[in-house]
Amino acid sequence: MMIIRPKKSLGQHFLKDLTIAQRIAETLSAFRGLPVLEVGPGMGVLTRYLLDEGHDLSVVEIDRQSVNYLKNNIPALKEKIFVEDFLQMNLSEIFPGKFCIIGNYPYYISSQIFFKALEFREQVVCCSGMIQKEVAERLAAKGTSRNFGILSALIQPWYDVEYLFTVSEQVFDPPPKVKSAVVRLTRNNRTDLDCDEALYKKVVKTAFNQRRKTLRNSLKSLTGERFPDFSLPIFDKRPEQLSVAGFIELTQMAEKARK
Repeated sequence: MMIIRPKKSLGQHFLKDLTIAQRIAETLSAFRGLPVLEVGPGMGVLTRYLLDEGHDLSVVEIDRQSVNYLKNNIPALKEKIFVEDFLQMNLSEIFPGKFCIIGNYPYYISSQIFFKALEFREQVVCCSGMIQKEVAERLAAKGTSRNFGILSALIQPWYDVEYLFTVSEQVFDPPPKVKSAVVRLTRNNRTDLDCDEALYKKVVKTAFNQRRKTLRNSLKSLTGERFPDFSLPIFDKRPEQLSVAGFIELTQMAEKARK
């Protein structure tokens, strides 16, 4: 039997606890009938449970050794293995309608994976999987908590984020140096932000890139130093003290300043 060794260069930590794999697969139970794309299946531990759940499953894997293993050991995938970099894929070409994303994600690109889902948010109705615990905490953090940051402020307007459960290092081969967690992002009903979306991103990133400063000081580059609304109490705050609604309000003010 072919054995695949985890590759450090690809951030691979293969899941060996079948109970955890089953629980991750069950995060998509409410979405049976929709196509599912698994990112980085490795040796297919999660893949088998997704197939058992009856999902219309495709996988994307950049490691050719893993691809050969999947082809030889999980024939049900047939022609549904994409050998490429997930972050470079045009997902609309593969899935013309709505679909879900799942995976035991490489830690070093997990945030980029969620931003990729955000890019295709009109199609990606659910994105779940396992990531580093600290990233999961930031992703799910509510506004006004210390973990609230760029990731949460950009994702949460469009997705309801659930921190589902924590996972020990010992269920992986090799064990990572950090704990993991399983999260689920479910697309909400929001259709627009009531503000300029590109400017919203700029306000969020500008504020959090200088998170020790008050918003009055960090946002001067966007509003100008003589912006009259700087007298408002909101500008005395630091970015982690705001919610998504607060950042939308700031963006509306910044739009007014630019006009």
